[in-house]
Amino acid sequence: MTTIAIIAIVLALLIAALLVLAASKPDTFRVQRSASIAAPADKIFPHLNDLHAHHAWSPFEKDPAMKRTHSGAPAGKGAVYEWEGNREVGKGRIAITESVPSSRLVLALDMLKPFQAHNTVEYTLEPKGNATNLTWAMYGRQPFMAKLMSTFINCDKMVGSQFELGLANLKAIAER
Repeated sequence: MTTIAIIAIVLALLIAALLVLAASKPDTFRVQRSASIAAPADKIFPHLNDLHAHHAWSPFEKDPAMKRTHSGAPAGKGAVYEWEGNREVGKGRIAITESVPSSRLVLALDMLKPFQAHNTVEYTLEPKGNATNLTWAMYGRQPFMAKLMSTFINCDKMVGSQFELGLANLKAIAER
């Protein structure tokens, strides 16, 4: 057997092992981070419930030339925010599907670029004495290509670090 044939067999086995590993990953994902904010929930909630206010704290507002469109309700259920920006922010749409004042907010997130994804974003506010525990979560289906990507990229760490930054920004605003 030639050296090239051996290399080809080893390479094929490595690719097969990678594909099997990716296929064995869960069909769903969840990224979640929490922060304690020294403010009542009713002071924090408006910053989440009004999509116009997200530019002040969201870590995803990185492109100053980003095109932004707001439609639907001014805030709460039915509010829609669409954007298109550079490669870092991509193109997408987020819509509030459930709004329980000072308690819970659920949004449908549709990413169109740089890749397509349809996920759910959820904010949960839980009073804890003089503070509020705010949890930011994103979850959804994990198709095969996302499973394959996650063998090389730690998506929980990548997205989670953005959530941590956003929670810190929101904490600074709410605690003023």
